[in-house]
Amino acid sequence: MSTSCESIARYLLPLYRAFAAKELIEKYNYTQMEAAKRLGTTQAAISQYMTSKRGHRRIPNYEEIAPLVQNAAAKAAERIKTVTMTRKEFSASFCELCKSLQRNKKIPQVWVG
Repeated sequence: MSTSCESIARYLLPLYRAFAAKELIEKYNYTQMEAAKRLGTTQAAISQYMTSKRGHRRIPNYEEIAPLVQNAAAKAAERIKTVTMTRKEFSASFCELCKSLQRNKKIPQVWVG
């Protein structure tokens, strides 16, 4: 049995990382290796995020959630670039996004059981 955080992260964290990776690479000219290191994942995962093979699947209300996640990821990417946000701080920013989505009832019930 998984907690709601684990269930939500299974779907939402890849989307958050995908948006942050695209921002770091396309806007801030990071390499895939640099982005992977900053986001706490692998270069292979970043490659899959960049080609939309990972991070966008099985999200029931994608159209509603995506802009909110993308905005939060863009802010995180900017912080990574400008103030050297750590991986721990990146994880904390994901938790804040998740809490915000839960407060605003944007998390699909299927994710939280």
